[in-house]
Amino acid sequence: MPDLSNAMDTNESADQSQASSSFEQILPAQSAAIYREFQAGRVLVRDLWDSNRSELRANPLYNLLYNHLSHFRTFYEHLGSELVFNESGAFFFLKESSDDENEEHDENAFRVQVILLLIGRYFARSGRDLEYLGRPDAGLNEQDMSALASDDEYQEILRAARFEKGVPEALDYLDKRHLLFRAGAGRCFLSSAGLYFLQELVREYEQG
Repeated sequence: MPDLSNAMDTNESADQSQASSSFEQILPAQSAAIYREFQAGRVLVRDLWDSNRSELRANPLYNLLYNHLSHFRTFYEHLGSELVFNESGAFFFLKESSDDENEEHDENAFRVQVILLLIGRYFARSGRDLEYLGRPDAGLNEQDMSALASDDEYQEILRAARFEKGVPEALDYLDKRHLLFRAGAGRCFLSSAGLYFLQELVREYEQG
């Protein structure tokens, strides 16, 4: 019989070499920064809002994930999670696998859906295309936010989703998760991920 030990040793050495090379290409501080983003419940979007320059800029953590996708997928798989890449919305998010985390994820997803549907409903009723919600020069202005906050029906919906402080708390919830950006004190707009989720909700509603 042929001796397979040398071939097996060679394969194992190649695998170890590839794994070592993969880890050497990425600084621990970079991996830690990505992990903190996911632990905070954020999605990693391709572009972030730069309030100093008042423009969208490339997100270096997104680019790192994109350029080393196979590495990070394997890495998070070993941690019991699934790294999901959404090409249409240009964002990454982490899908947890344990039952407790799924319950928490479901609650967070429900609260996000409530806010997005409320914003989308209001925006559509004002006669504007939902695409404008994803534009830094459009989105929601100060008058829009005041109108949302003064609508009793909307406030009741938000309270049912446990946003006791109403619209400001709901917008902060999206902001902390990179689903919405604030382009100044009186304007905000949806990130690519926020707009994608809203469009998916509208599509599901129309089909249902």
